[in-house]
Amino acid sequence: MGDSLHTVTTLPTTRQPGCPFDPPAELIDARRHGPISRYTHPGGKPGWLVTGYDLVRSVLADPRFSSRKELLNVVDFEIPPAPPGEFLLMDEPQHGRYRKPLVGKFTVRRMRLLTERVEQITAACLDAMEKAGPSADLVTSFAKPIPAIIICELLGVPYEDRGSFQEQIDSFMGGETSDEELVAAYTATQDYLAKLVTAKRANPTDDVLSELTDSDLTDEELKGISLILLAAGLDTTANMLSLGTFALLQNPAQLAALRADPALADRAVEELLRYLSVAKSFMRTALEDVELGGQTIEAGTTVVLSYHTANHDPERFTDPHALDIQRQSVGHLAFGHGIHQCLGQQLARVELRVALPALINRFPTLRLAVPAEEVDLRPETADIYGVKSLPVTWDTEES
Repeated sequence: MGDSLHTVTTLPTTRQPGCPFDPPAELIDARRHGPISRYTHPGGKPGWLVTGYDLVRSVLADPRFSSRKELLNVVDFEIPPAPPGEFLLMDEPQHGRYRKPLVGKFTVRRMRLLTERVEQITAACLDAMEKAGPSADLVTSFAKPIPAIIICELLGVPYEDRGSFQEQIDSFMGGETSDEELVAAYTATQDYLAKLVTAKRANPTDDVLSELTDSDLTDEELKGISLILLAAGLDTTANMLSLGTFALLQNPAQLAALRADPALADRAVEELLRYLSVAKSFMRTALEDVELGGQTIEAGTTVVLSYHTANHDPERFTDPHALDIQRQSVGHLAFGHGIHQCLGQQLARVELRVALPALINRFPTLRLAVPAEEVDLRPETADIYGVKSLPVTWDTEES
């Protein structure tokens, strides 16, 4: 540990060659110097970077740090408040107004009731893969369809609209579209959701969005809530499924252990969530002067919280850069912490616990169809980290 306070001038945008699952080297180096570093936001504003597990967790639980979008002090121009319903970028009481009606719809019990449906969808995807095989892009044939069908069914999105919906979400979450394309995709999604809310008000069906139309939430608020649920429910789990498969294929001993012992599924999922941390970082703004890690965070300063680096903190997890599905990874920050902890975490767990073991058991010889270094990764600029495509192959009975 160095004596002087470490400074990070830019957040890295690439990972080390051959280490697609570790945080970028500069972030690991920053954490080695201490759990908090000085940081300059891309807009030139001074800030802080928090990389240590304990400090990240403490900020997430501290009401003196705000999630409000308009308070982000990262650029020289005013940032507008989050649109109605987009509660991830709000504080209490607005945050609670939108989140509380949803909590009962995403309980552990209700999500476990979806297990059979997830099994059906997973089996259908694997059947189609096997029929079209013996090769596939795991992203389009497996990782995207499973969460897409589930979240669209929960929201009541018509089946025929799911493909275009997924493309729009990819466009504004993938980190590689131009500003114009991003705005176009975001606007198209907003327009679609506005029409969907109107349709649900007129003709409610058996889905979460229809249930919410019976509350005091406005159409504009329901549109924002739907956008949050859709983006989170699609993109995060899809990337966990594809990147998680990639990680298992690169760790054959762990893959073999999971295949041999289905009882390890729960623990394996928690470890993959910790190890990969696809939602890499979030930001909070100090509402008053706050002492953090021996430093004074001045009121109005925005801090970057590196979830991925915190989940690889050796002071919290032994040998953190190793994937170990026997590990007790409970307490990881992949879903955040505090009042903003991921609402859909139980749904994600159900999907991962069902789909990953089903995949590796259906295809015992599953392997990458390209060298690992040629797997096309999402850039660090993407909101959610993952792979753009994952070519795989397997042996057939005839081969």
